[in-house]
Amino acid sequence: MQNIVILAGNIGMDPESRTTQGGTRITHFTLATSRPRYSEGKVVRDEKGYRVQDTEWHRITAFNGLGKTVQEHCTKGMKLLVRGRIHYSEWTDGDGVERYGTEIIAETIDFLSRAKSKSDEAGDPDPELDDDVPF
Repeated sequence: MQNIVILAGNIGMDPESRTTQGGTRITHFTLATSRPRYSEGKVVRDEKGYRVQDTEWHRITAFNGLGKTVQEHCTKGMKLLVRGRIHYSEWTDGDGVERYGTEIIAETIDFLSRAKSKSDEAGDPDPELDDDVPF
């Protein structure tokens, strides 16, 4: 048996990274996935005829080099394909209450939309994205 997850969705927040005392880089972000809502075997549509979507939010964790790549190149709204595994954790908070959490530990991440570039951050236009057609 294997624990395999594949999610395609949009980043819900800019990735946040921290480094443990042992030197491990941990990067967290959320990923939103959507699916059509069904009722009685049919897709539910709103008053304008559009499909009604249900959105689910997933907490994604990436380690070390993968986390660094995500931190450097990903921003809120980008589309990603995340492959990894489900991880369940259990802890006791400061008030003595048992807490539980679920996250996806990313093993690979593919960019489905353009990554941010250094020129994007500086506000300079990317010369390769020049929309002027020479003919």
